[in-house]
Amino acid sequence: MENFTLEDATNLYGIDGWGAGYFGIGNDGNLVVKPTREDSLKIDIKAAVDSLVAKNLPTPLLLRFPQVLESQVNDLCTSFARAITEFGYNGRFRPVFPIKVNQTASVVSELLRTGYKYGLGLEAGSKPELLAAIALNASPDSIITCNGFKDRDYFRTAFRAAQLGRKIVVVIEKPFELAHYIALAKEHAVRPHVGFRVRLHARGSGKWEKSGGFTSKFGLNTSQLLEGISELRAAGLLDQLKMFHFHLGSQITEIRRIKTAVKEAARIYAKARKMGVEIQYLNVGGGLGIDYDGSKTSSDASVNYTLQEYANDVVYNIKDVCNNENVPEPDIVSESGRALVAYHAMLVVDVLAEMGGTNGNTGPKSKTTPSEPNPKVIDELLYIDGNMTVKNFRELYHDAVEQRDELFSLFNIGLISLEQRAFGENLFWRIAQKAVRHAKTQKYVADEFQDLEEVLHEKFVCNFSVFQSIPDHWALDQLFPVVPVHRLFERPTRRGTLVDITCDSDGEIDKFVDLKDIKKALELHPFQAGQPYYLALLLIGAYQDVMGDLHNLFGTANEAHLIVGENGRVHTQMVRRGNVIRETVSVFGYDPASLVKQVEAMAEARVKEGALKEKEGKLIVQEYRAAFDAYTYLT
Repeated sequence: MENFTLEDATNLYGIDGWGAGYFGIGNDGNLVVKPTREDSLKIDIKAAVDSLVAKNLPTPLLLRFPQVLESQVNDLCTSFARAITEFGYNGRFRPVFPIKVNQTASVVSELLRTGYKYGLGLEAGSKPELLAAIALNASPDSIITCNGFKDRDYFRTAFRAAQLGRKIVVVIEKPFELAHYIALAKEHAVRPHVGFRVRLHARGSGKWEKSGGFTSKFGLNTSQLLEGISELRAAGLLDQLKMFHFHLGSQITEIRRIKTAVKEAARIYAKARKMGVEIQYLNVGGGLGIDYDGSKTSSDASVNYTLQEYANDVVYNIKDVCNNENVPEPDIVSESGRALVAYHAMLVVDVLAEMGGTNGNTGPKSKTTPSEPNPKVIDELLYIDGNMTVKNFRELYHDAVEQRDELFSLFNIGLISLEQRAFGENLFWRIAQKAVRHAKTQKYVADEFQDLEEVLHEKFVCNFSVFQSIPDHWALDQLFPVVPVHRLFERPTRRGTLVDITCDSDGEIDKFVDLKDIKKALELHPFQAGQPYYLALLLIGAYQDVMGDLHNLFGTANEAHLIVGENGRVHTQMVRRGNVIRETVSVFGYDPASLVKQVEAMAEARVKEGALKEKEGKLIVQEYRAAFDAYTYLT
């Protein structure tokens, strides 16, 4: 077999396509992260995981790279700065991070720290998020935008934030909300600003397309927009209306949709300006996507534009409309969350076992008893197995299917033994594997053999929960890159899917990124019992942290934040241990102390009955109590 090189592995897993310069393969075949995109500053993931495991921080292990957050903030803000300079735009760019994209305190704090010089603000879509946003250490020049449905208490909190000196813009989503604002404004001299979310005719693209357009859940139509302006004018509060906002949805895949929406929103802004409404901010919402599969297309897992192209189109189209209408250019607010945080996190999981496809074996393990003659059906399968060639594989495979069905029929009426059935099943699957190999040498591969290949894929059992760590894969078929952490100079000889340890058949990763298509299996290395085999699930920093659930009571994973210094040394900035069993059972109303008491009573009863010795009973209770402090995953 020819050599398998670093370049081969890079191309096979598409790292240069979706990696945005942050990921690569080291000279020893280990996956590396370059958090500043500098080749001299690398984090060897295998070495980092080995070190953390040795310090009793086992997998599954969530790794965060704070320097990647800084790089993404810099990219976003410098891209808009270049566009503003190129087109002579007279307004400012004001970045805002939506807390809902990743509510983790360490992530939000790091974004505010690195975005301080750019005036990075926050978007709050609920009262809890608003309470957090008010207190966090953000730039005094930053904005807090308040989206989502609001009650009077929400508005009251926003008014208090304004009194504390925060720049708050409360975005009106529905007409009934405006009455709350007007009533409170009459009671307070210091008020938050008002924004109107505009329901555009333009729609987004991709999985979240329905977030835009006339059927959107949020926003004011044109008539409601005009009525809102009239209500504020009548209340003497029109000077508080400072923002128009729109949102097409998350992960907009087509730049054409963005340009159309920006033009429409800019026109609405310009017409309102001519009506005497001094709007200061035009909020283009979120939707700035990332390329999960590296294809640079408008597929759901990609985008057909770059960050700089996005910034250029937003700035240019707003300026063009404003020049046409002869109105001042607004400050541009963006709520780009996914693009800021998706790259900064990966989950490292360990493979526990490798299972064959449907049969669980690669071929027959044993024959029937030597003194017992083979049934005819076994002889037929043995003949097919020994005589299949590239010229006759179709015919003989079909014969094998017929013989397999006969095998099951004979077993069901008691004419063959369990051992004979097992031998025949394994023969059939070895024949199927041969048929697939022959089919793939043909110019055209028939659908039945493509389907057969999927059936034959290996299953790699991995120590994690899909529902906790990557719920979007289960719920939305979102694609995430998956790459072995090590052995990348070794040619992968398996094709398999990843199954988690939950008691749920949906707990499987069976779709993988590919430049031309969606792969049904991933190229992997043979599992070697007793040797760790680590896989990394990448680009999971957006939404996955906050949307995971406790299915089967599996909790959050162990977590470590890694940075690399100027001298190239890797430092563990922070460690946060994942949930222990005590914590996950408590969420659902179980009191560990009460459970322990019940087990104590059971043990005492067994001791009195003479079924247990007193020492054994105490040991059972001791082990039961200690189990509540264990990691929820397998160790």
